[in-house]
Amino acid sequence: MEVSSTLALSVSFKHTFIRISILFTALLTLTAARPKDSSFELSPDMVSFLREYLSVKYRGVSFDRFVYVAAKKQRMYLIDGDAVVQSYSISTAKKGIGSKMGSYQTPAGLHRIADKVGDELEACSILKSKQATGQKAEILSEARSSGEDLITSRILHLKGLEDKVNSGEGCDSYERGIFIHGTHEEGLLGVPASKGCVRMANADIIDLFNRVEVGTFVVILNN
Repeated sequence: MEVSSTLALSVSFKHTFIRISILFTALLTLTAARPKDSSFELSPDMVSFLREYLSVKYRGVSFDRFVYVAAKKQRMYLIDGDAVVQSYSISTAKKGIGSKMGSYQTPAGLHRIADKVGDELEACSILKSKQATGQKAEILSEARSSGEDLITSRILHLKGLEDKVNSGEGCDSYERGIFIHGTHEEGLLGVPASKGCVRMANADIIDLFNRVEVGTFVVILNN
């Protein structure tokens, strides 16, 4: 009986892996056919493939409404059903994708919004340790760094949901302080520039903040 159960489990896992691979390949094929620029958008077919891929990869999780961070495209999408409600230009980490503590990289995988901070603050308000400082940032519209990594306007604090991937000792997204937040370096949006967080324009983070709730899933993929 134990052998039969193990065999059945092995076959089931193999079928799931094959299905994920097929869906992922189809999604990449659709993506590759699109222009590679900062205005890249998802078609309904691509969203449908993405949702099916995620539902297989993360069994038991509902992807009816979620946030998708496409790191290679430096775009973020708020998805409802098979429709893109809104899309935004973003900046993920300058050092790439990774979850190790102290890496200054953006973690991949499944997250949820654990905290929302900054409701009703004025746009461009500076926050430190999730508290308003009473100061406002000067926005840099040109593509240069000020040498500072200011957190402005709003914060969506992410909690990783994958053990040993973005949750747990040495890789925990929440403990690392991985946020979606506004930035004063708006001229760098569209290219990797952060120290691990996902940066957005101030108007965009306020817009997203008002559209999502605590508990909303956020998927970060480097594809």
